Amino acid sequence: MMLAVFRRAFGVRTLVSLLAAGLVCSGSARADVQSTAFRQAVAEAAASDRELAEFYRETEYRPVWTDEGSTAQARRQALVQALSQAGMHGLPEARYDLDGLMARMGAARSLRDLGLIEVALSRAYLAYARDVQSGVLEPSRVVYEIKREVNDSPATVLLGDLVRADAPRQALRALPPRTNEYARLMKEKMRLEHLIREGGWGPAVPSQKLEPGQGGQAVIALRNRLVAMGYLRRSASTLYDGAIQSAVQEFQRDHGLQTDGIAGPSTLAALNQSAAERLQSVIVAMERERWLARDRGTRHVLVNLTDFSARILDNDSLTFQTRAVIGKNVGDRRSPEFSDEMEHLVINPTWHVPRSIAVKEYLPQMKRNPNAAGHLKLYNRNGREVPRGAVNFGAYNARNFPFAIKQPPSSRNALGLVKFMFPNKYNIYLHDTPQKALFEREKRDFSHGCIRLQQPFDFAYEILSPQEADPRAYFHSVLGTGRETYVQLEQHVPVHIIYRTAFTQAQGRVQYRDDVYQRDAAIWEALRKAGVSLATVQS
Repeated sequence: MMLAVFRRAFGVRTLVSLLAAGLVCSGSARADVQSTAFRQAVAEAAASDRELAEFYRETEYRPVWTDEGSTAQARRQALVQALSQAGMHGLPEARYDLDGLMARMGAARSLRDLGLIEVALSRAYLAYARDVQSGVLEPSRVVYEIKREVNDSPATVLLGDLVRADAPRQALRALPPRTNEYARLMKEKMRLEHLIREGGWGPAVPSQKLEPGQGGQAVIALRNRLVAMGYLRRSASTLYDGAIQSAVQEFQRDHGLQTDGIAGPSTLAALNQSAAERLQSVIVAMERERWLARDRGTRHVLVNLTDFSARILDNDSLTFQTRAVIGKNVGDRRSPEFSDEMEHLVINPTWHVPRSIAVKEYLPQMKRNPNAAGHLKLYNRNGREVPRGAVNFGAYNARNFPFAIKQPPSSRNALGLVKFMFPNKYNIYLHDTPQKALFEREKRDFSHGCIRLQQPFDFAYEILSPQEADPRAYFHSVLGTGRETYVQLEQHVPVHIIYRTAFTQAQGRVQYRDDVYQRDAAIWEALRKAGVSLATVQS
């Protein structure tokens, strides 16, 4: 397939003959290239795209692709190669219409034809470059809670960079994200595609729960599935023995499940996901990687909502990791996705109850019982505390409730004893919590949107380590005062709240997680409508 594409690309007789005949040439004959017919055709074809038209005006309509000589030929070759491999990146191949471009090049008969082809090649290049560099989709139009601004590079920049490049092929190869994550996702994509062509992982496991010591056909199906997935060596055992239990535990670790070695409902649901469904997750993850900022920060915090985790990374190496609780999967409580910079910590924080929580949750309680939620205090517009007995709660509703509600610092504070602030318009931050038992759950979506940390003190020590000789001692000296204290970070730390149902590790298997908010399902459907396909047989 690839060989045929290249033969067509570099053996277009009509285009080559036009070039050889001097209808399009370079050097002293540049005036021929800029003939009225060619210029008019380029101007006409580019007119509907302001940036593209601007590029050609600024370059006096000099051809990028249809000039004679090795430079333009190298650009054509690089473009054809990139477009023929667009599917490797999970892109909508039909959008770039390589076959149509080849047909038009083969049918060229005049300078006007070449002018139109010139712009068609530029349009295909720009469509591909923007898709592979910053994504096929506009995130917030697919999922409202994805608060990422993805800005396409201007045509003048993309084409200008290509024109200035000494090696066009390398210039196009530099367009996709140059991250280890993206490279490993591409590798997983190719592995799954090969696996699907070979028949996938075989039959699903027909059971709701399997435990060590059991036998029968369902256990055999479990055994075979684990062998096909690479978690278990080939075996003739028909019993759920120690080897199968260990394999199940390893599978559970790779899928964010409780590692009890029992194939319960959640484990079997993950096991029975097809290779094609996993491939969809990988393609979506590649699109999401294209949305994320190229410069993550030498040190940064990565919160993966589907993994219920928060990590600190230095030079892409894991420095610290802790479990997290995320926003509940209802209404406006789902945690948004965005990036910002952590600026300070608040030790012994006061909880300023968000108005939405105050009027939706606490005002109804206080109407029923004025002394409800006694750990909270009311304050008027002047910042003075108002006694509960002085308030007729029945006179207020969500629109006219005039009080601010706060919880003073304490070990019972809803924010715990420390919060990590990256000021943003979504009022999202990381924080401690007194509800420690929630971290033992497999699925941890319980908050109003903020991210709760299981090990907030250890997280704080690591965040403070670049500026404190003994971060633990410093932290506890402030904590011991009992007073709300702001600790500024000398160097801000980028925070990226992401959502990945497929993500990689430097060592080990690719990790998969449940689509807790069904965001990846929406993204896959949007990609499918845009023309992305698995291009393989479902397993």
